Amino acid sequence: MLADKVYDADRIRASLREKGTFANIPPKANRRSKAYFSTWLYPERNLIERFFSKLKHFRRVATRYDKIAENFLAMIQLASIRLWLRAYESKA
Repeated sequence: MLADKVYDADRIRASLREKGTFANIPPKANRRSKAYFSTWLYPERNLIERFFSKLKHFRRVATRYDKIAENFLAMIQLASIRLWLRAYESKA
């Protein structure tokens, strides 16, 4: 799990460890025992956050206009395809 410094708590790390998830959370400055943190993997979190920000520009996704899960997922897929095509066209 990629997370921000805000989520650097022992109980959160323990909960993730119980579930078998690796927590890649940068340690807070006041933490005594520094947990392992991958500086290579952490910047990928920014790409994910920017993608969700772009998805929220689609009104149907942001307001969850579709109440049925399949319809909502289909709209997310269509919005993702549109974002991918826009990025692909600008590179070609």
